[in-house]
Amino acid sequence: MSTQKKGLVNFLQEFSIPLIAGVFAALLAANLAPETYQHWFSPIHKGDDGGAGHEVFDLGFAIFGHTVGLHFLINDIFMVFFFGVAAKEITEACLPGGSLNPMKSAINPLLACLGGVFGPVGAFFLFLVLWHGANPEAFGGFELWGEGSLSKGWGIPTATDIALAWLVARAVFGKGHPAINFLLLLAVADDAIGLGIIAVFYGDPTNPAKPEFLGLVVLGMAVAYFMRRKNVQSWIPYIAIAGPIAWCGLMLAHLHPALALVPIVPFLPGPKRDTGLFIEQDEVDQAQAAGHSEPHDHSPLHEFEHQLKGFVDFGLFFFAFANAGVELAGIGPLTWIILGALVVGKTIGVAFFGILGQVIGFPLPKGMTVKDLTMAGFIAALGLTVALFVAGAAFTNPELQGQAKMGALFSGFVGLAAILLGRALGFGKQRSAASNERDSSEAA
Repeated sequence: MSTQKKGLVNFLQEFSIPLIAGVFAALLAANLAPETYQHWFSPIHKGDDGGAGHEVFDLGFAIFGHTVGLHFLINDIFMVFFFGVAAKEITEACLPGGSLNPMKSAINPLLACLGGVFGPVGAFFLFLVLWHGANPEAFGGFELWGEGSLSKGWGIPTATDIALAWLVARAVFGKGHPAINFLLLLAVADDAIGLGIIAVFYGDPTNPAKPEFLGLVVLGMAVAYFMRRKNVQSWIPYIAIAGPIAWCGLMLAHLHPALALVPIVPFLPGPKRDTGLFIEQDEVDQAQAAGHSEPHDHSPLHEFEHQLKGFVDFGLFFFAFANAGVELAGIGPLTWIILGALVVGKTIGVAFFGILGQVIGFPLPKGMTVKDLTMAGFIAALGLTVALFVAGAAFTNPELQGQAKMGALFSGFVGLAAILLGRALGFGKQRSAASNERDSSEAA
């Protein structure tokens, strides 16, 4: 590949252009040709039009009772690799020298994640009750409580769009800032909880969750650990053998399988040894003896991301296209309630629980301040595609689903606001100055 083409590809990946393009393409398709869009990308099974009035495309077969169509291939299979790459970043951050090492440093973002769930849920119910109490007619006769009611939307603002939050965090904080991996771990845990909410609270009552099948996930982890102990130095067997076992376990348990690789990826051999199950020190020594200054250049953990990153980054176009198709006519009170719950609930919840973590003895990662924590909470309000995904499961009524999806869609503007606010408040400048000073010192 020429230097010019490589530079273009890097630019597209760095700024998540495929994901953003997918959002705009979906909006155009859903508004210019809604029936065609729904035919190809609706998650509804064939024969069940869900009120759409037309049959949905599928490939003519099912896996564990799930009809396989384009939506299934994208959300239930492709997204496995996206979450796997995100898990790689977290795993590497937990290794020596990473922003989440020692492991005690990872406790605070996990506590902040709880704030990123409880905060938006509390804000959603607060805004909903206040607005409904003041003007119930604005909701078009929909009930506040009960099956299919307005209150079913409480799980939507718990989601965070990992890809866009990751992009915005890098733009706001600057490369290498500990807040980036803090937010990444928070977002992955956030979405894990969100997928659990779908399974438990928005699942099909005729097919309840079957947690006994989670034993297959444990089996997948055991297989990955066995390969690690046998010093398997290719990422492919881990992903191709242990990954499908975990995926089947989640499917059979009626949980979303997108997280199948999250418990598998940490077993991939990486650049350094931690005190857990990750890497042996002799791998570092072997790399150094071979003349490699950075042993992760050839570690399975690094190669997994390196060889799949292009596929994942450009594949996010199809994820956005399959999930962001919202008809713009669907704006209503629920739109603003969900947007407000995301922005207010995430910001306050993440900041409060992060500070609480510090108080009880789990500090923020080194180099991260309360100011950074608050900004991370604001960036986490980027629900967008993942919130759209949850909205599709929360409501079956087209009107409520449309209003909810518009709220999720508008949360995308949080990214632009965070970048502008970050520049106005000087985020990233101090770290850039410190990096320049360090580089000058090293050159001297």
